[in-house]
Amino acid sequence: MTLVLHQHPLASFCHKVLIALYENDTPFEAVLVNLGDEASRAAFLRISPLGKMPALRDEARNRTVLETSIIVEYIDRYHAGSVRFVPEDFDHALEVRLWDRFFDLYVQEPMQQIVGERLRPNGDQNRADDARGALIRAYGVIDQQLGDHIWITGDSFTLADCAAAPALFYAETLVPFADDLPRLEAYYQRLLERPSFARVLREAMPYFKLYPYRENLPARFRPHENAQ
Repeated sequence: MTLVLHQHPLASFCHKVLIALYENDTPFEAVLVNLGDEASRAAFLRISPLGKMPALRDEARNRTVLETSIIVEYIDRYHAGSVRFVPEDFDHALEVRLWDRFFDLYVQEPMQQIVGERLRPNGDQNRADDARGALIRAYGVIDQQLGDHIWITGDSFTLADCAAAPALFYAETLVPFADDLPRLEAYYQRLLERPSFARVLREAMPYFKLYPYRENLPARFRPHENAQ
């Protein structure tokens, strides 16, 4: 297999890259990284010295690609399919990259801050509350940006939407969307229904039991409601 993605199915940043791969049915091998296992951790650190997931290895081109936005652009350039994630038009491409960064910096980061404070033995509630406030502000900006768009920058599904889906999925479990943000809610539902993201979530379901806020997941994803 030419492409090998080192990832974990619970990790939101890994979801971002998986969505891009599934959008075009791009062939790849998925390698599960278990940082709690010494051998798995050591093997991964040889590929990604800072230990950040995911990491993409392109054996055919002898390239290792790190950082999610760069990975998706790399796939778009060297393993392109019918769905293109970064437009050829420069101004539109800048807008796509802007919103990609927006979801990573202003939705993912506060979301991870809240989760991190819960995991810490003496989590800082003030820091968690500040992060919740940041999410509320970000939601308002997203709702305004959507306007009558189908996707975050227009009618085409792009890199920015790959970033939006996992960010909003986890963020909504921490700070639900307010009733006065109908465009954000409708956009979120479209993301959930997108086949690529639906597949990502199905594959993540066995691991949702590890999510600290699993009780806030949508009902169909809660581990106890899927037990046989």
